[in-house]
Amino acid sequence: MNYRHAFHAGNFADVHKHVALTLILAHLRQKPAAFRVIDTHAGAGRYDLQAAEPSRSGEWRSGIAPLWQAARQQDGTLAADARALLAPYLAAIAALNPDGRLRLYPGSPLIVRGLLRGQDRLIACELEPQAAAALKTLLAKGKNVKAIALDGWTALRAYVPPKERRGLVLIDPPFEDPAEFSQLANGFAAAYRKWPTGIYMLWYPIKDRAGADGLARRLAELKAASVLRCEMMMAPPRADAALAGSGLVVVNPPHTLEADLRIVLAAIAPVLSPAASVRLDRLARRGM
Repeated sequence: MNYRHAFHAGNFADVHKHVALTLILAHLRQKPAAFRVIDTHAGAGRYDLQAAEPSRSGEWRSGIAPLWQAARQQDGTLAADARALLAPYLAAIAALNPDGRLRLYPGSPLIVRGLLRGQDRLIACELEPQAAAALKTLLAKGKNVKAIALDGWTALRAYVPPKERRGLVLIDPPFEDPAEFSQLANGFAAAYRKWPTGIYMLWYPIKDRAGADGLARRLAELKAASVLRCEMMMAPPRADAALAGSGLVVVNPPHTLEADLRIVLAAIAPVLSPAASVRLDRLARRGM
């Protein structure tokens, strides 16, 4: 699977991962102590949905587009509690589209930058030359953000643990190689040994169950204190089909995250597709 992000910007997987990202950041902001976000595979940071790649794929039209439309309506499609949880995510998109017409979509570095306080920091890493150059330009004026042209797996070894000892590591690889499931498990395991108290959010694509379930088994074997799995499916998984689902594993999740995701994903899923379904469970739980 070649997950060149320009083709997939704003699709259902982006909605899934970026909503979860903003919920974690909202939790980190509740305490005055500084935190750091390490984005290992950051991409270009901002995407024009009318450009050639997203126009060709059209995936955003069944991702952010229906959610954006539902959020702008006051017809009860999105309940008040879900709207409140979605507010930081939708605000990041609104900041790029002040006239209300959906054209630009923020990648994870831009979403994070908008939620940092003065004491917080972001390290955003990207190796692909064009995306890395775009990211460096986008983040050039930020005093507490840094874009680095570096392989994400190298970054994971180099920047964990952060000096703040508080924060989030976002691992969202491109999955250009089937071996990347193993690389994700191995990379996370090495980082976790160095920083077992950090929050980690790992994203993976679901085309069939083999890769996703194998990753879950590997992560469960690490015996982390608390591991939350969250999957959103658009169709039954088949090895010969397109992307069927989006998966997240959050290690050391904020105590409110599971309940918040249940509320917000129950509201989002039917907006994106009548066939959409959500799986939310624990691979490990504190005290077990």
